Amino acid sequence: MSEDHKRRPIRSFVLRQGRLTKAQQRALEQLGPRFLVEYHAAPLDLAQLFGREAKRVLEIGFGDGRSLSAMAAANPDTDYIGVEVHRPGVGSLLQQIEQLGLTNVRIISADVMEVLNNMMPDNSLDSVYLFFPDPWHKKRHHKRRLVQPAFVDLIRRKLRAGGIFHVATDWQDYAEHVLAVMDQVVGFENMAAAAKFMERPDYRPLTKFEQRGQRLGHGTWDLIYKYQA
Repeated sequence: MSEDHKRRPIRSFVLRQGRLTKAQQRALEQLGPRFLVEYHAAPLDLAQLFGREAKRVLEIGFGDGRSLSAMAAANPDTDYIGVEVHRPGVGSLLQQIEQLGLTNVRIISADVMEVLNNMMPDNSLDSVYLFFPDPWHKKRHHKRRLVQPAFVDLIRRKLRAGGIFHVATDWQDYAEHVLAVMDQVVGFENMAAAAKFMERPDYRPLTKFEQRGQRLGHGTWDLIYKYQA
């Protein structure tokens, strides 16, 4: 094994570019310059980025963007930053931004670990959402799961006092994994206390995928933690 391979970071995702529709490609070309933030290894000035001071929410891996656009439309006084590596999803969210007339969303298409480490200032976020991450259900792939102690410690640094870290998953094993990891990190309070899991809060939209799973009897687990500085 080469030294470069040994030093290569473990990724929590497999990059599947997929096919862009013509509408998604148009959105990237026409709306990208306004709403897409290019990755660069320097902290963002978030007030300058949005042109105001406001509550700030980061959603990691927003998929097709429907949940993020719905939250942004329902909360115009809050600014949303979405991180997603898959370009069709980015194009889809840009379409929704246009359709809904949103001004409070910005998108970064890059590895979230690099974004958090290099672009997000410390103590700058009010909430971090991680909805339905890849569960990497095979045991040999558990090391690829995004929620690990080092990742959660990084989230803690980026949150303001009283900030929220919210994970939702439809894999019970992953929910138990998150509980175990969060128990190792100092500074977070499980908002469900001894119950461990919360009912889906109103601010998290119910996805079509989730609705289909509920009809099939599948469960969903919401874990909500508050950062106690």
